[in-house]
Amino acid sequence: MKKKIAASFLGAKNAGRALKTLNVTDIDYIHVDVMDGKYVKHKTMPFSELSTITYYTEKRLDVHLMVIKPLKWIDKLASLNVDCISVHLDIKDDIEKVIERCKLYGIKIGIALNPEQDISLVYPYLDKIHKVLIMSVNPGKSGQDFILESINKVNTLRKEIEKRKLKTLIEIDGGVNFLNIKDLTNADIIVSGSTILKSDNFQDTIAKLRKCVSK
Repeated sequence: MKKKIAASFLGAKNAGRALKTLNVTDIDYIHVDVMDGKYVKHKTMPFSELSTITYYTEKRLDVHLMVIKPLKWIDKLASLNVDCISVHLDIKDDIEKVIERCKLYGIKIGIALNPEQDISLVYPYLDKIHKVLIMSVNPGKSGQDFILESINKVNTLRKEIEKRKLKTLIEIDGGVNFLNIKDLTNADIIVSGSTILKSDNFQDTIAKLRKCVSK
């Protein structure tokens, strides 16, 4: 399966400009981080502003909800060009209801795991969800260093998925660069923020990332 790259614009100084530039690349997804200021310390823009993303890009959206009550967000996000929504297990809404709500809208569903959480926590849901989002930094802030243990999590999860003959995808997000991406060949989707945003040529950087992870 071809590895896919998602671009996070969380650390962009000018989000609109970054999204317009990404829109003319061959990036697979725009990774959208949504924070409520409760699940994590930081808070992102309200939906009224977030919804304007469609003015800047036609790319499919890969949404990561760092919120304690994702159900109301799912209802709003359903109006956008969303491919998948990932939520955390330690939320106040019932995770089974969250999974069903996404399926109701025809949106793929993922479960996100924080660095301190054991990979086995997602095992009961692997046959119900589209993907697992492994956080390789602590959620909520752009530009952090990659946590090396995340590589083992990816590899362990890949073995479990193959053992059970499932099609569940593995996504990794946080601190990915040209050095550590070479160890992430068992991931299906790579999220990159700073590496792309701080480069002089987004398309060239995306192509280089793809080449590294495809070896």
